[in-house]
Amino acid sequence: MQRILSAQLPTHVGATVRLAGWVHRRRLLKSVAFLIVRDAAGLAQVVVAAPAVRAQVEALPEETVVEVVGTVVANPTAPAGVEVVEPEVRPLGPPAVPPPFDLYRPVLTASLPTQLDHAPTALRHPTRSAALRISAAAVSGFRATLDARRFVEVHTPKVVGSSTESGANVFALDWFGRPAYLAQSPQFYKQLMVGVFERVYEVGPVFRAEPHDTVRHLAQYTSLDVELGFVTDHRDVMAVLRDTVAGMLAAVADRAGAALDTLGVTVPPVPAEIPAVHFTDALTIAGAPADEPDLAPAHERALGEWARAEHGSDFLFVTGYPMAKRPFYTHPDPARPAYSNGFDLLFRGMELVTGGQRLHRHADYLAALTARGEPVEPYAGYVDAFRHGMPPHGGFAIGLERFVARLTGAANVREVTAFPRDLHRLTP
Repeated sequence: MQRILSAQLPTHVGATVRLAGWVHRRRLLKSVAFLIVRDAAGLAQVVVAAPAVRAQVEALPEETVVEVVGTVVANPTAPAGVEVVEPEVRPLGPPAVPPPFDLYRPVLTASLPTQLDHAPTALRHPTRSAALRISAAAVSGFRATLDARRFVEVHTPKVVGSSTESGANVFALDWFGRPAYLAQSPQFYKQLMVGVFERVYEVGPVFRAEPHDTVRHLAQYTSLDVELGFVTDHRDVMAVLRDTVAGMLAAVADRAGAALDTLGVTVPPVPAEIPAVHFTDALTIAGAPADEPDLAPAHERALGEWARAEHGSDFLFVTGYPMAKRPFYTHPDPARPAYSNGFDLLFRGMELVTGGQRLHRHADYLAALTARGEPVEPYAGYVDAFRHGMPPHGGFAIGLERFVARLTGAANVREVTAFPRDLHRLTP
C-alpha cells in the first residue's frame, strides 16, 4: 500500500490508508487514546480503541517514527475534518529520546540558544519549519523572475586568492600551502560573467569575518546576487530589483501559503515604483547630521517609518551613497562625483539590498585603486578583463535570511536560519 500524506486524507474517506511520520502528541483518555502523527504536510489524528494498540501507543514517546495503517472517516472536530480509526501502528525505529522542549505546543518556549543547540529537532516545530518553507519559496521566485528575463544562473568559487572588498575581515585558510580566503561575495566573478552572458545571477553562501554579534548579522549567509550589462545607470538596476522582490513575494504567497498562515504573516505589496530618496535627503528625513557618512540602524528605522507614512510603502530606495563608503568598483555620479550611482533598498526600516552601477573601463579601475592606495596586483585577474571590453553594468545582492526575517517579523535572523554560523557558533 502506497504511503499518503496527512493533507491527502480528506480525499480518502472510507478507504484504508498508510501514513508514516513522527509521534507528535499522545492523548490518553480513559476509554480511548488519540495519536497525533506529524508528517511533512501536517498532522493526522489516529483514534486508538483496541487495548493492545493502546498499550503499544503508550510506550511510544513523542518524536518516535511510526507507520499507521487504518481507515479514514469523517469527523468535523479532527484536523482537516477527518481521522484514522481501527489502526495498526508499527514503529519504524527505536523509541525516540524526547528533545528538551515540547514540539507539540503551539509555541516553542525554549530560549533561542537552546533551540539552536538542538536545531535538528527544534526545526521540526511548525513555526521554525514555516520560516524555512518561506525561504525556499522566495529563492524559487528569485530564480523564476530572473529566468523569465533571460538571466543565466552561474556558480562561482567560494575560495579566492584575495579579499573582494579590499578589507581585512576575511576568513583565511591554507590552500595547499598558499594563503586563500573564503569569498566575501561573488562580486568580481559575477561582473566578469556579464562579459559572457550579459545577465547573470547566483544563489550561494558568502562569508564575512566581521565581529558582529547582533540580531541582523551572520558570519555565513545566503546571498542572492544579480548582475546585468548594458545599463544606462543604476536606475536600470533598481527596476530589475523591484521586479525581483515582487516576484519573490508572489512566489511566497503562492507556494508557502500554509507557512504564512502558521506565522500569521501577510505578504506586503511592492509598489509599481518604489519611492526613492537621495542619501543627502535621507539624512535630513532621519534627523542625522549633514556630514554623516553612512546610515545607522536608527536612521534606517526612521526612514522606514517615513516611507510608510508618506508613501504607504514597506520599501524605500536610498540612492547616492558617498563614494567614500562604497567599494572601489562603484561608479560615481557623473553630476556629483563625491556621491555614487549606488543604492540600498530598505525593507521595513532595515537595509535589505545593496547595489549600484559599476565601473566598466580598465583605466577607471586603475585610477580607483590608486586613489585608495590599493595595489593592482591582487586584483590583476579581475581588472585585466576590463581591458578586453565590458559593457556598462550593475547589480545587487539580497541577503536571504534578512529578507525572511523582515517578512516574518522575526526578532533575530537566527530564528529563520537552519544552522546559523556567527561569532560564537560553529555547531551543530
